Order: sequence, then C-alpha cells, then structure tokens
Amino acid sequence: MPLQDSSVPTRPKLHGRKKGHRLRKQRQQLLETLLPTLLFPQADAPVSDPYNLFSRRFEALWLEIGFGDGGHLAWQAKNNPDIGFIGCEPYEPGVAGLLMQVAADDLENIIVHPDDARQIFRRLPDGCISRIFILFPDPWPKKKHHKRRFISHENIDALARLMHPGAELRFASDIDDYIRWTLAMFRGRADFAWMADCPRDWQIRPDDWPATKYERKAAAVGRQGKFLRFRRI
Repeated sequence: MPLQDSSVPTRPKLHGRKKGHRLRKQRQQLLETLLPTLLFPQADAPVSDPYNLFSRRFEALWLEIGFGDGGHLAWQAKNNPDIGFIGCEPYEPGVAGLLMQVAADDLENIIVHPDDARQIFRRLPDGCISRIFILFPDPWPKKKHHKRRFISHENIDALARLMHPGAELRFASDIDDYIRWTLAMFRGRADFAWMADCPRDWQIRPDDWPATKYERKAAAVGRQGKFLRFRRI
C-alpha cells in the first residue's frame, strides 16, 4: 500500500527490504480490507490527539517500533485491553502476520503504521506515550553500518519528547555489542534511568514481556537475549 507521507526526517534508512515472498490469499486480503481500517493517518499532518485514532478512549498509549511478525504486539494488546497501541513495521509480511492475529482475536486497540516509525515521530504530541518497545532490531553488525542502527542520539531525542515522565522504554537484543551500544547511549543521558539493580533485571524478561519469534529462533542456536528497561525522567 503506497503511503502519502514517504518522507523521513532522519537518514539513513534503518530497515531492510519491505517485500517478501508472495503472500497467501488470506493475508493479501487482510492487507487490502483490514489494514485500511487500522492505518495511522498517512497525510503529512500533526496528530494532535492520538487517542482519537481509536474507536474508544484508552487509559494510555504504547508504541512498538518494528513489531516483526506481530506476535508480541498482539499479545500485549490482548492482555492490556485498556491500552491503545501504535505498531510500526515496514516489512509487509510482518504487517500481514499482525493482521492475522488482529482478526483472530478481534483486537480493537491497535493502529498500524506500515513503514518507518520515524515518519510519525514528529507528528505526535509531546508526552503522549507511556511505553515503547524496541525488540531485537537489526543490529547492523558491521562497523560501517552502525550509523543505520535505530538506537542513536537523534532517535532517542525524538522518543524522549514523546514519552511523559515515568514512561518506560523496553529494548532487547541478542547481540552483546548492541546491548553495550544501547547502554552507553542511554546511560550518558540525564533524561533516562536504567531500571536495573542486579543482573537478573536484564537477563530475564518480566512476566508481562513475552518472547518474540526472533528471540526463540536466536535461543535455538545459542544466542541469548538481553532485556533493558529505561525510565523517562
């Protein structure tokens, strides 16, 4: 589905391909019929009250950046029915995977931006987000590609503006270098605090943080995820 707002105020491109193998008929139909009803507004204009994007008023707004196959986002939405969710994912098969789960569980608290999350940052108002998930993003392991990592000073600045005081950001990776990179970025800031008192706090996921499909695949080949939580000050 083409987007009216294809501009991204930051460069370079941080995600890989958008298209995969040809989708099965049911998934393609959901992209054509269900996705338009869940779309984050595509016109390039501010969204003064993101709560109005939903059919009813929710208690809080959570954001997932790069939701993969949608398993984590759908679980959170199903288990937190009083929370509104915005999910961003440029990979079309991942979007279709989420739609399958939305349809199966009749979820009414998810809005989807099927593209680069940075496109909507500047359109959302200050302090509107209570929780952000960035789970197993592409680590871009080669040093020459580190500039393509999502965790950057510029993106953290944008997220800090969107988060109200006390809001939480959750990050996970199975790449130790990316964990160190992320810790260095956040611990060098005065507007975030690392929520860890002991190794268990970053080695074990909380009960309200289900494993993603990618995490399970990584664990199967011996790569263990690390789980970081940061509080907006």
